[in-house]
Amino acid sequence: MYESNFQKKLKKEIKERFPGCIVYKTDPQQLQGSPDLLILYSDKWAALEVKKSAKAPHRPNQDYRVKQMNDMSFASFIFPENKEEVLDDMERLFKT
Repeated sequence: MYESNFQKKLKKEIKERFPGCIVYKTDPQQLQGSPDLLILYSDKWAALEVKKSAKAPHRPNQDYRVKQMNDMSFASFIFPENKEEVLDDMERLFKT
């Protein structure tokens, strides 16, 4: 599966799972390594770096930015193999 196909399906699933959320596609030109998606839900937020598989390479600064944003709220790499786990973690965050 291509990353873009996975990301498109993922965005739809996030909107269904978290009604009323806003899903932004970020601009990597603004801040190198920024996660692909920013999800705003109620008074919480999460950032997701989408990969087509667990073995897909990370680009420069992605590990740093995901860790930095996870320290602030929630951020994670997401790929088909860990999708349910990551979405479950987001659900726990959003329900607190």
